[in-house]
Amino acid sequence: HLIYLFRRLAGISEPVNILAESGRQMLSFEGSRILLAEDNELNREIAEELIGDTQVELETAEDGQEAVQMYEAQEAGYYDLIFMDIQMPRMNGYEASRAIRASAKKDAKTIPIIAMTANAFAEDVIESQKAGMNEHISKPLDLDQLMKCMSRWLKK
Repeated sequence: HLIYLFRRLAGISEPVNILAESGRQMLSFEGSRILLAEDNELNREIAEELIGDTQVELETAEDGQEAVQMYEAQEAGYYDLIFMDIQMPRMNGYEASRAIRASAKKDAKTIPIIAMTANAFAEDVIESQKAGMNEHISKPLDLDQLMKCMSRWLKK
């Protein structure tokens, strides 16, 4: 995370493979499509960089309402996974997850929805489960945790 942030602050905009620079093995999830809902621009860019290095096709929404609209606009099975920030304007991650789970689409009950939040208290994990989310990962994103999560939910 810090490599990316320092490079951005220094005005260096070319992509950097953080995983390669850290010496970690890069996993590939080529052929998978992920929807990322994150309202904070810097957090969204960092997540795009980390997730994008796995060769997935990544689409982003700036809030929960936009994420639900993007999900609804596509046929069932279009997205393989949704990463959902919790604290967003217009519609938070819990509300957006409930709306997706209530959708009439064929994959509405089965698409993996992963909560992404700085709040990692037990009550936050319970609330994300009540909203229909499958897993809860904390921010700032831990690369190993992110790769393990993606490995659990995406077909390789």
